[in-house]
Amino acid sequence: MTTPLKPSHPHRTPNEIRARRKRDCALGYRLLAANRWGDAGDGHISARDPEQTDHFWMLRYGVGYHEATTEDLVLVAPDGRLAEGNGIVNVAGYYIHWPILQARPDLVSAVHVHTGWGTPFSSECRLFEPITQESCIFFEDHALFDDEEVQVQSLEAGSRIAACMGENRGVILRNHGLLAAGNSVAEAVGSFIQMERVAEAHMKVINPKPISRKAALFAQADLVRFGAGRVAFKAMVNRHIGDPESVVV
Repeated sequence: MTTPLKPSHPHRTPNEIRARRKRDCALGYRLLAANRWGDAGDGHISARDPEQTDHFWMLRYGVGYHEATTEDLVLVAPDGRLAEGNGIVNVAGYYIHWPILQARPDLVSAVHVHTGWGTPFSSECRLFEPITQESCIFFEDHALFDDEEVQVQSLEAGSRIAACMGENRGVILRNHGLLAAGNSVAEAVGSFIQMERVAEAHMKVINPKPISRKAALFAQADLVRFGAGRVAFKAMVNRHIGDPESVVV
């Protein structure tokens, strides 16, 4: 059992916190679809339950991301069984997300989906450099999982990803793609979207000139001050979805 998280808001009840996390999780799947990611079901978003903190919510297997609602989310138990909701648990998602959330009590959510730039960038087996403003968000705050197990089929494999990720915001999974996490669903989803854009910049540029460590850390401190992921998440919801309550069923 993980250590209980501090309430996201001191005046919200567990039910209110859960409802917000589930809403943002459904919105997150819609945002993946808006970016044309996950059309083949190749990704997942987790949302830790505020009371059963060793359980997490995730989209049931087989639902199109563009149609995701809170009713389509299922509660996954520590052993991978279906604890609440209707449908089939995404087993690959369980193998990846549960070890990460177990290892990081500070996290509420993690995001992984195959993308047009992050997946090919991961095949180069290297870390990001501070070559753009957005890349400073991840400066010295991401890891490289240099492992050939792209078909994650066990908790042991997921545990190695979690160990490699450590206390970082994200991890590059060699030959597999990107993974980002956060202390809220919005922060995790927004961070992933930023991470994909950083990968795109790295794949498009020919001869980049990175900025200095001092300049990168200065930019990072300002960019993450109010939650770089949450800012991106809110902007994307406004642009692509509109009413955030539209996914609540």
